[in-house]
Amino acid sequence: MSRVLIINPILYTAETNQIPKVKSIKDTMIYTLCLGFLEKGHEVTLLAAQDYKPTEEEKYHFPVIWMETIWHKLFMPRCFPYMPRLRGYLKQHPEYDLIISSEMFSTWSYTATRICPEKTIIWHELAKHNNMMHQIPSKVWYHIVARLFMQKALVVPRSEAAETFIGAFSKNVSATIIDHGVNMTKLNGMLGVAHDNSVKNQFVVVSQLIERKRIDKTIQTFDAFYKKGYSDYKLYIIGQGELEEELRQLVKMRQLENAVIFCGKMNHEQLLPMVADSKALLVSTSKDNNMVSITESIAAGTPVITTSVPYNAAYIAKEKLGIVADGWGVEALEEICEKSIMYVENCVKYRDKLSNTFCAEQFIVCHKERGMNHRKK
Repeated sequence: MSRVLIINPILYTAETNQIPKVKSIKDTMIYTLCLGFLEKGHEVTLLAAQDYKPTEEEKYHFPVIWMETIWHKLFMPRCFPYMPRLRGYLKQHPEYDLIISSEMFSTWSYTATRICPEKTIIWHELAKHNNMMHQIPSKVWYHIVARLFMQKALVVPRSEAAETFIGAFSKNVSATIIDHGVNMTKLNGMLGVAHDNSVKNQFVVVSQLIERKRIDKTIQTFDAFYKKGYSDYKLYIIGQGELEEELRQLVKMRQLENAVIFCGKMNHEQLLPMVADSKALLVSTSKDNNMVSITESIAAGTPVITTSVPYNAAYIAKEKLGIVADGWGVEALEEICEKSIMYVENCVKYRDKLSNTFCAEQFIVCHKERGMNHRKK
């Protein structure tokens, strides 16, 4: 049994400096990972920025520490928060065996590395420089701060793209890649639906309704598919965002009101059965990192049609868990339907590698192997 501290100040994506308020954090990726450690018998604590605290009181399965952030004009909480109390907290709590800190380009990972480098794993997602201030802070950080002051921490990448990028700045990068985990207990009873190929004639989108997600392209492609002779199919769009009314008008203009259904925001208990019932999850994004919706779809036995943008695209193509193609069109939708059994079976075979418990155990193994290698030296 290990005592694990996970430092992940940014619990969910905020497109602007006005961080949206939520009622619960239990559907976030990092909460799911914490549950994975808990299920494997480890003690886990989550440390997050106060800015992301939910509006309603809720009971958690493990301790959650909400830490204050300061100097918001310089250290914006949506992308680069600064928690001055973290240094003192780490010094006062030496009981943790393992500290997992999100991202190399972060003040909190720097603090953890300086205070307890032998315990710290930096779980790194980014595969290119942050665009903030024309990439200048990012380039300074990776070339100087990371290279001079953060080499002792083990870096575990979340994708092949992240591994390639961070390998240029750190000599201590693990060969093990750990993607975002999925809580498999939420999928109990759903896998059989997909596995026996009795899924419904429907596709699903799980996304914020914002510009970079390019939901308009998905609707346009579905329109061409629908009018090509697949009028018994439906497209469910799960999510909310500033472009919802514009997308509704697009659907109305194309006379798809009976075929394209806007479901609004759903929690995992509501959306996962709909994903499991679908032929494929559709992704047209023009800018993203690892997408949790993709891992959840594959874990539910549902293939993915996506652009090459998400970092998940590499193993989707390699393992044939769906179709990866920039500008994918009607042909991709037809192929996913025609070869549904093959794609579903591939997802079913791969799904255990995406479980939150598997991810948790991989972190423990990486930490133990580092300890063994350190003793050998």
